[in-house]
Amino acid sequence: MRILTSIHPTYLVQTERLYLVPFTLEICEEILQKNYSVLEKFNLKIGKNWPDEDFLESLPRVIQLLKKVDTPTGFESWMIIKKETNEIIGDVGFKGFHFLKNSCDIGYGIVQAERRKGFAYEACKGLINWVLEIDPEITITATTHLSNSASIKLLKKLNFIEHYRDETYIHWENQPTTK
Repeated sequence: MRILTSIHPTYLVQTERLYLVPFTLEICEEILQKNYSVLEKFNLKIGKNWPDEDFLESLPRVIQLLKKVDTPTGFESWMIIKKETNEIIGDVGFKGFHFLKNSCDIGYGIVQAERRKGFAYEACKGLINWVLEIDPEITITATTHLSNSASIKLLKKLNFIEHYRDETYIHWENQPTTK
């Protein structure tokens, strides 16, 4: 565990079966170059078919977010790591933080071989709890394609409510809790 916290010691979320650790700029830039030595240095293993096409497609956006900050804030992307094997099996995170709306938009991706095992739910729940511990008034949003029944089911299980929909997407909100 000590090796993982050295990636970014401020943030680490643990769930029953997972570690969630923020991506750093260095890690993202190396992955973009198909260089995984920085991950190996932290004793992390590349999961089967990770990084997948969806993650690689979002990587430039993640890099742009990380270039705006000195160190990860937690409102960027996080690695989903199986505790049992130290394998990276996906990513979960945010598209930054919207200060005026006090909100963040969550997204997630699990490699095909690890889907339907509850990892997406566990990772999202862990990260949502992390955010709400910081500030229970933060609104967490999400967007799913109308035909993505698995993500729709997951967001409902996470207590998201449909905010509105357009011709292509459903827009969701997880209402903040008040103490």
